[in-house]
Amino acid sequence: MSSQPRCPHCRHFVYLDRLTCPNCEAELAYHILSRQFVGIRNGQAVVDGQTWYACSNREWECNWLVWEGAPAGRCFSCRLTRTRPDGDDTVALEKLAKVEEGKRRLLLQLGELGLPIVPWDVAPGGLGFDLISSLSLGRPVIIGHANGIITIDLAESLDDRREALRVRLGEPYRTILGHLRHEVGHYFQNVLLTDDALWARCRDLFGDERTSYQDAIKRHYAMGAPDGWQQGFISEYATMHPWEDFAETFAHYLHITGTLQTAAAIGIHLDAAVTNLRDTDVVPRESYRDEQVQQLLTDWEWMSQAFNRINRSMGFGDLYPFDLTPAVKRKLGFIHDIVTRAPLTTDEQRALALPAEAESA
Repeated sequence: MSSQPRCPHCRHFVYLDRLTCPNCEAELAYHILSRQFVGIRNGQAVVDGQTWYACSNREWECNWLVWEGAPAGRCFSCRLTRTRPDGDDTVALEKLAKVEEGKRRLLLQLGELGLPIVPWDVAPGGLGFDLISSLSLGRPVIIGHANGIITIDLAESLDDRREALRVRLGEPYRTILGHLRHEVGHYFQNVLLTDDALWARCRDLFGDERTSYQDAIKRHYAMGAPDGWQQGFISEYATMHPWEDFAETFAHYLHITGTLQTAAAIGIHLDAAVTNLRDTDVVPRESYRDEQVQQLLTDWEWMSQAFNRINRSMGFGDLYPFDLTPAVKRKLGFIHDIVTRAPLTTDEQRALALPAEAESA
C-alpha cells in the first residue's frame, strides 16, 4: 500500500511531516493503516468507525494518530523510542523532532515492505531507539545497534556538524535517514536470517560476521579500506566488517526502493522516444516485491543517472554517488531475496506490534 500524502479536504499535496495543510490550513494527522492524512478535530478523528487520537508528542511535531485501544497515548513510532532527552531540554527536543521525522519515514517504508517489527517493550531483542544528544550530555554518543536498540546522536541533525563529520570521514553521503536505514539493517540481519542455509549464503557474500569486530575497527581506522575495495563493496565503511557490509547494503536497498517508489507515486518515468540511449521506457514501480532484482537494479541504473543529472543542473553533487558493481549487485540480490520471501500483511504486522493485553482487549 503506497502513501497518499494529500489533504482530505482540498486534495492538495502534503509532505509526510506536516501537521496542517499548506493550502487550506486544515489540521491534519496521519493514519498509518490506510497511509492517508485525515482531518482531526479536538485532537481526534474517526476512521472506518474507529476513534483515533493525536499522538501525545504532537507538540513536538509528531503527526501520527494513536488507536483508541493502544497501550499508551504515543503513536507506534514514538512508542519505539526507549530513551529521549529530558522534558526541560527544549534544545535537544527540537533536534529530536527532526530525527523522529526520519524514523517515521523509515517505519512507513518497512511497513510497506511487509517487514516484521516487534517493539522493545513487547519482547526481548525487539526494536527500539535511544535518541540522545552528545551536546546535552557533554560526552560522545556512539551511533550504533545492540540487541535491537538503535542509538542515534541527535546532534547529527545539525547540518554543519553532520557535514563536518562527512568530510572528515571521507563519506559521499551522510544523513539521519541514512543512519536509521543502516542501523535497522543490523536489526533485520538477525530477524530475517532464519536458518543455517541463509546464514551460509550471507557469509559467502559478506564474510563471516563471527570474526572479531573490535579487531576490525582497529584495523579499519588504522589502515583504511583495502586497495580496490570499490569492486566488492558499496562504501568504504562496508569494508570494515561483515556486519557493516550487510547493514550498508541493506541501507542502500532501502535507498533504492524508497526513491523508486516516490518516483512511481509522482509519475516520473523515462521516455525512450526522446533519447537514443534506451530502447524501452523506464517506468518505476511502487513495489518490486514480485520482480526479479535485475528489474529493480536496471530501473535504478537509469533513474539514478537521471536524478544525478538533475542534481548537477542545480550545482549539487550526485543524488546517488555510488557505483553498483557486479559483486555489490549480488549482495543487493540477497537482500532483495530475504526481504521479499515472506512479507507480512498489515494485520500480521499489527499483531506483532501490540502487547498481548492490548491485542486481546
